[in-house]
Amino acid sequence: MNWIEIAGHSGALLSSITFIPQVYKAWQTKSVGDLSLVMMFIIFTSTIVWLIYGIALELWPVIVANAIICLLSVTLIYFKFTFNR
Repeated sequence: MNWIEIAGHSGALLSSITFIPQVYKAWQTKSVGDLSLVMMFIIFTSTIVWLIYGIALELWPVIVANAIICLLSVTLIYFKFTFNR
């Protein structure tokens, strides 16, 4: 594995974990009032586009990172509809 692949995998890892603290805090506090639903839908849509791109070019760091981010953004969207009741 060369340094470019290491950089790609490292970037994918860091991008993937960015939402974990927010998802954990939302789950723990059952509070998502300050989260923007529009922002969450934009993130969800962008990860779908990145997934299509990554799958088409077989770019595994892009595929894995965006699959994880997509799952976490769907989780936050679910929390937004569930916890605001």
